[in-house]
Amino acid sequence: MTTQQLISQIHKKKSFLCIGLDVDLNKIPKHLLQTEDPIFEFNKAIIDATHHLCVAYKPNTAFYEAYGLKGWKALEKTINYINQNHPEIFTIADAKRGDIGNTSSMYAKAFLEDLAFDSVTVAPYMGKDSVEPFLAFKNKHTILLALTSNEGAFDFQTKNVDGKELYKQVLETSKTWKNSENLMYVVGATKAEYFAEIRRIIPDSFLLVPGVGAQGGSLQDVCKYGMNSNVGLLINSSRGIIYASNNNDFAEAAATKAKELQQEMEIILSK
Repeated sequence: MTTQQLISQIHKKKSFLCIGLDVDLNKIPKHLLQTEDPIFEFNKAIIDATHHLCVAYKPNTAFYEAYGLKGWKALEKTINYINQNHPEIFTIADAKRGDIGNTSSMYAKAFLEDLAFDSVTVAPYMGKDSVEPFLAFKNKHTILLALTSNEGAFDFQTKNVDGKELYKQVLETSKTWKNSENLMYVVGATKAEYFAEIRRIIPDSFLLVPGVGAQGGSLQDVCKYGMNSNVGLLINSSRGIIYASNNNDFAEAAATKAKELQQEMEIILSK
């Protein structure tokens, strides 16, 4: 999917919502555990109920890898279901990979070619040659961890190095990499005060923003400081939507929560 196609979907659906498909078998409705593939059945129901309200889905691969081969098969079935039934949806493999060049090439092939995700999250710590293999795929996107929403983000990301915070150096350096136009960035909603500074460095890039909802981030603050002329935001909500209920009405409850966020976004887009 091209960036322009994503922007078009945002305006068509009046939404820049990304739904995180982080499936924990301890949290899904008990009746699904009797099915052959409870992870996929849960995802399918969530997708069927919410696809018209969001522009992206983001499975966190750890929640699938934890269940071994069955989990990986469920991930494959989930991405295939989205691609076949809702090809207009932007898909994110939240894998947070990043390794030496030839290993990164294989990670990139696994997620962007074999599983056919539109994008994958990547850690920048090992630098250019660990990220550029992901950037080499045409019409695919690499979502670089820039400033995350967790408490430990302050251990390194905001440290002052030679007069500048490390996350700013990551942003500036990444712009020099080959095919950097394919970069997007993860910026946590709980760091809303940083968005203005980030936009000065990367004014046109899309930002994937976790932390709205369960982690306490403010949608209004993120949009105030982070939105650009092409919207430039994908606001992710995972637990707040998919676990709105653990009863038989779980999909309807998820749709209700997604609709609440979508309606907020529609108001913001209309201003």
